[in-house]
Order: sequence, then C-alpha cells, then structure tokens
Amino acid sequence: MILYTIVQLLLVSFAATSAMTWFSYAMSETFRELYKEPVLLTYVVKKLDITLSKRSQKIWAWLIHYIIGLLFVIGYHIVWVKDIVSISPLTALLFGAISGLIGILGWVFLFKITHHQPPIDFRGYYIQLFFAHIIFAIVATAFYYITLILISKAYVTF
Repeated sequence: MILYTIVQLLLVSFAATSAMTWFSYAMSETFRELYKEPVLLTYVVKKLDITLSKRSQKIWAWLIHYIIGLLFVIGYHIVWVKDIVSISPLTALLFGAISGLIGILGWVFLFKITHHQPPIDFRGYYIQLFFAHIIFAIVATAFYYITLILISKAYVTF
C-alpha cells in the first residue's frame, strides 16, 4: 500500500504542478510578463553561484519546481489522511489560498536572499502566483480523489 501512496502522490503532484505551470506560462504570454516559475528559478539557481552549466541550471530549476509541488501535495495528503479536513471543493480552495500565500512568501524570500530583482511586475506576478496555486490545489484535490476511487475499486471483488 505504501508503494501505491508514493505513486499516487507523484502522479497527483505532477498533474497539479503541470497545470499550475501551464497557467503561469499562459498568463506570462497574455500579459507579456515573466511569470514563469521555472525560468525565475533558473535565475535564482544562477544567483546562488553554484557551478553548473546553463542546461543543468534549467534542469535543476524544473526539478525544484516539481519537488516543491510534491511537498505541497504531501502536506495535503497528511491533512486528508489524518482527517483534519475532508476532500472537497472548499478544501481545494482553502489549500490553494494557503499555498498561494506560502508561494508568495517563498518568492519574496528567494528574491531577497539572492538579491535578484528580475525586471518583472512583482504585483502582477504575485497575483498570478496566488491564482496559479488555486489551480494547483483544485487539480491536486481532483486527482487525489480520483486515485482514491480507483484504488477502492481495485480492492472490490465480485
């Protein structure tokens, strides 16, 4: 069962992070601003003065982005398994809002410690980031719920 949970959390986090990233890329194109988290993370990795090729910096940025998504999903999973809140659309919105605020604070911290001031509209970026996390949480909640239904049907015998 633990292997199933690991696969479940990996799939859920991949789907949710991908949906969030797609949204950020779409907003970036729509508003002609740099709202792409993996691109901004590449700049952060570069600013940390870690000796990596440009390609490796990009790969690490994408990995970090997806690992952070996995950490959020693990947090959601713990809250659901411990029955602190139920899996519902309202929970998805609540998790999205909380995740959005954490994401904004995380980026403020990253920009501050790396002294990186990208030429972006920070207010617009943070608003977009908040809504990107709402999408993340909605997709994570939906996929998590679907995987629970699939596993429960797998254990039903006729």
